[in-house]
Amino acid sequence: MQLTRSEMEIMDVLWEDGGELSRADFLERSAEKSWKDSSVHILLNGLLKKKAIREVGMVKRSKTFGRTFLPTMTREEYFANTIFSHRHKPEMVGLLKALMQRPEMTEEVKEELRKML
Repeated sequence: MQLTRSEMEIMDVLWEDGGELSRADFLERSAEKSWKDSSVHILLNGLLKKKAIREVGMVKRSKTFGRTFLPTMTREEYFANTIFSHRHKPEMVGLLKALMQRPEMTEEVKEELRKML
């Protein structure tokens, strides 16, 4: 599954919040967005179609009801799926070696990964 930049912005809001969100919640929490407020429903429907999010309930906002959504996967699961959904899949050992050499990898994280392996 490949997500557009705008869809990733929606997913980031969901992942960072951790709870179920409505259309109005996305508008309130999306300060730096590349999409217009009027297109949030299009983005949500696209994410539903791609099965990146799921509808989990309804919430009343003033006089209307709106659907609420949750992600179907974590941020890490999305990126793991993205890496291996390309035609040119990386070799696993080479990928892990490259990740271990990244400056973002702290010794604590490296040790945790060693224990997992």
